[in-house]
Amino acid sequence: MTRQFSLFIAHGCSALLFFTPVAGLYLLFDIELFASLARSNLNLPIQWQTVSDTQWYSLWLLTVGYIGIGLTGLYFLRRAFANFAKGELFNHSNSRHLRLFAIMLFAQALAKPLHFALASVLLSFNHPPGQKMLSLMVGSGEVKVIALAMILWVMSNLLLKGGELEKENSQFI
Repeated sequence: MTRQFSLFIAHGCSALLFFTPVAGLYLLFDIELFASLARSNLNLPIQWQTVSDTQWYSLWLLTVGYIGIGLTGLYFLRRAFANFAKGELFNHSNSRHLRLFAIMLFAQALAKPLHFALASVLLSFNHPPGQKMLSLMVGSGEVKVIALAMILWVMSNLLLKGGELEKENSQFI
């Protein structure tokens, strides 16, 4: 059952690694759809009618950078779960992949408030003086993701220790 679940996760990561860039490219060509998604998700008190196409494309590029961190993390997670699906549990490769996933998870948790702040500055850039904004949003979600990243970092070390114990145990038999 564990191998099938690991294979399911690996395939899910592969699907996200394929479809997310395709969706991103679609939103690049349909910038109005991207703009409406951004307006509904950002919840900023911005004069939306004054935002130019250049600002929307710049926000798209900023968002691609933010999402790229997450996709990089998914790449490493996919590699670890592909190995788990093969029955390779305790090895250096899995430890490294989980550690890199934890680093990307941590980086994305730190990048989220930065992305929001830069988006608020970018979208209010052409407002009159006194109406430009810098909005910073940090919530418990970021703290949870950072805690998860630290747990995965420790688990990556446990995989190495488990591999050492597995090797030691096979020598006694």
